[in-house]
Amino acid sequence: MKYLFSMLLLGLFCLNNATAQQHEIPQKIESIPFSIGKTDQIKSKILAENRTLNIYLPDGYHPDSAKTYPVIYLLDGSANEDFIHVAGLVQFLTMTETMPAAIVVGIGNVDRKRDYTFPTTIAKDKKDYPSTGQSAKFISFIGKELQPYIEKNYKTNSSKMLLGQSLGGLLATEILLTSPSLFNQYMIVSPSLWWDNESLLAKAPGLLKSLPAQKIKVYVAVGKEGAVMEGAAKKLSETLKSTSLEVHFAFLPEGNHANVLHNALYKGFELFNPKK
Repeated sequence: MKYLFSMLLLGLFCLNNATAQQHEIPQKIESIPFSIGKTDQIKSKILAENRTLNIYLPDGYHPDSAKTYPVIYLLDGSANEDFIHVAGLVQFLTMTETMPAAIVVGIGNVDRKRDYTFPTTIAKDKKDYPSTGQSAKFISFIGKELQPYIEKNYKTNSSKMLLGQSLGGLLATEILLTSPSLFNQYMIVSPSLWWDNESLLAKAPGLLKSLPAQKIKVYVAVGKEGAVMEGAAKKLSETLKSTSLEVHFAFLPEGNHANVLHNALYKGFELFNPKK
């Protein structure tokens, strides 16, 4: 009897020991930061302030390599805005060979209403948004300071894309119409063309008469965002299609103003890079 009892205790001990070993929590060997990019701070003389650039470099990028890359310039590119999900989208579509590897430059915001809007004649907008109306200065910053900085410090080629949504889409449209050669690819999502009573949309046909000879691709997208936003985006697309530009338009009814950007860009990257 004592022998049987001893064997039972031994069996229980072995069972408990084995169970404890199965559920033992692993000890940490190492913990290192996980990063998807880098941040550069530059001083702008044009804007008279420091600006933050969040930069994603593609897999295999090396500063001493002869290989060069397209650059995607992202408005609303702060870390708490669109930089992380857009960089992730570019990484994924590069991995699946949907698009070529590219550098993403997220332009961090300081005052987007100031930087993304031209002067308005609407008294209420002037009162509600007193800092607005300085987009010309911001466009000058992009062309004279930002792009030269990126081209000097990173392995870039001649392909330059601009991404903008909402007020960023308004600015992207203004650049396309007034300084089109700054970029050769534009992705304009949910543009706030209602600004200044749609004056930019009204001026578009005249401004488009002086397009450069270079090939420029344009993608306009909008979600289910109401008659004003949807109508303006469609009208912009139709106006652009009457020119030499390569124009794509997408209406994405499953998206709204808050969440349409990611899916819109996914579709846009596919349209700009059709499978051969």
